[in-house]
Amino acid sequence: MMSRSCPVLSLLGSIALLLWCGNRPAAAAEPQVAGDNGLVLRYQFAPGEAVSTQVAHRAVTETTINGTTQSVETATDSVKTWRVTGVDPRGQTTIEHLVDNVTMTSRTSGQEQTRWESDSNTPPPPGYEGVRLSLGRPLSRLTIDRCGRVLDRRNLFPNPPSNTGDLMVVPLPDEPVSIGSSWHIPEEIVIDVPGGPRKSIRTRLRYEVAAIHDQRVLIDVDTTVLTPVDDPRLEARLLERIWDGRIEFDAAEGRVISRSASVDRRVIGFHGPQSSVHYKASRDEKLIAR
Repeated sequence: MMSRSCPVLSLLGSIALLLWCGNRPAAAAEPQVAGDNGLVLRYQFAPGEAVSTQVAHRAVTETTINGTTQSVETATDSVKTWRVTGVDPRGQTTIEHLVDNVTMTSRTSGQEQTRWESDSNTPPPPGYEGVRLSLGRPLSRLTIDRCGRVLDRRNLFPNPPSNTGDLMVVPLPDEPVSIGSSWHIPEEIVIDVPGGPRKSIRTRLRYEVAAIHDQRVLIDVDTTVLTPVDDPRLEARLLERIWDGRIEFDAAEGRVISRSASVDRRVIGFHGPQSSVHYKASRDEKLIAR
């Protein structure tokens, strides 16, 4: 018998900690100058500003077990905000992360579509109550330096793990960049092992500058799994965590203004030799101008 997919968990995962920087600072930012040695990339924020992005996440999961196929489609549209609570003289910034509103849609093969808008007066469907409780309140508080390194992080409200392999804050290199510059960030993904303990999977995020135009920097990012994984059950758990994408960073304003990522992967044999799971998803985030 096929184990039922859970669209609620998929939707909860899609509003996990995915937010990154956008919006215009309240105070004028100091432009970064591109010299012969390249362009310096640094985050720049002002105390009291709110940095908001529009996020669209789409996913289709098709699972086949013993000749029976089930498809689950989810769509989540949300507005997420970083509230800057402080910036010290070194540029280290303390930020609170919130989700302002969300529209969630799910459709499972053979069942009716479920849709809920948080701005409506309609009570959330069963299983969505926790989403409403999390809206408009700080989910986490973190302190970052000007290169995006997380110096301190506290979760303020229970959240599902991020279903993306890339980082909450785009890490920037210490050195100036030019077209072709690249840098690598190690990352660890912890996944649940069916019938066993949790397992840590080492990955590496590779960032490469694809183009620079008027201090707008296009950065490609891809993920490489470093830990050998030869168990299809583990591969299936990794499907939602290994993404490739593109980031647009405004060096003059000191923030990410758009970000996109996608994944299209299939695993065979995760639940016996006649089983497969195909996961296809995309995520797009864009700065909301204030």
